[in-house]
Amino acid sequence: MTHALISTPFTASSTADEVLRGVDLAGVRAIVTGASSGLGLETARVLAAAGAEVTLAVRNTASGDAVAETIEKSTEGIRPRVVRLDLADRSSVTRFGDAWRGPLHLLINNAGVVTGGLERTHEGWELQFATNHLGHFALTSGLHDALALGAADRDGARIVSVSSTAHMRSGIDFDDLHFERRSYDSQIAYAQSKTANSLFAVEATRRWASDGIVANAVNPGGIATGLQRNFTTEQKESLAAAEAAGVFTYKTVGQGAATSIVAAVAPEFAHSGGHYLDDAQEAYTVPDDADLAQHPHGVKEWALDPAMAERLWAVSTDLLRA
Repeated sequence: MTHALISTPFTASSTADEVLRGVDLAGVRAIVTGASSGLGLETARVLAAAGAEVTLAVRNTASGDAVAETIEKSTEGIRPRVVRLDLADRSSVTRFGDAWRGPLHLLINNAGVVTGGLERTHEGWELQFATNHLGHFALTSGLHDALALGAADRDGARIVSVSSTAHMRSGIDFDDLHFERRSYDSQIAYAQSKTANSLFAVEATRRWASDGIVANAVNPGGIATGLQRNFTTEQKESLAAAEAAGVFTYKTVGQGAATSIVAAVAPEFAHSGGHYLDDAQEAYTVPDDADLAQHPHGVKEWALDPAMAERLWAVSTDLLRA
């Protein structure tokens, strides 16, 4: 039996500022990964403007400091903290988690990487999967106790996992996660990592809802950000074709960040997780063989499958323990 989809008053054209209008986040401690540009910067800015204590988790701290200064000026004195985090480096993720003190109320797993060709971490992991999924998996697992403290402190803690329409191109290939045998395709690799982002939200909610922690995945939509800087000609042509086919229309950064903010603060998702949001609403589910062009605002079954989510969690745990 399917549940009624969760809806909110917001739409595809709503901005993050509009979602937070009248919302007071004083006392809320938030982390935004990848906050040195694009969606992460906008997400951090609006959270800080609403009174949240924001930590910018960034690989380049010089860029992070510049963002913090910009936010401080725009919010009349509210300056986020800047802490280095390289999601592709396990030691960096561990240091970040070990250094955190006190409760955490909101974790926005926003950072992402797109590669133009096959790149690997020093462990031999495919870089997009390692960064977009495994890095966030390790980070969030390491912050579980802080999130549980935050949940007890403010009647719930939330995790926002930034996914993408790209998830519709691929499920999880458990037999060859890191493209050791199959031919490498950057778009399929990215798609697999975005499906993993959604599955993470499903299993994190199943495991941690009793601790007051819920996780939801979001599709911000098509936004021109630094993520596209490594696109190959083929990837750019594919994106242009998708736009021409009506799969998406470009949003502003403010509109793109709105769905993340809905998942972060909207009362409709305060105690409900394991969902995939699109255009500020819970998305409808489509079969795994559904055509992306026909369902640009849907979510494939493989991105919400509880059994696949549990399996991915186990595999990810084993990889990080090795």
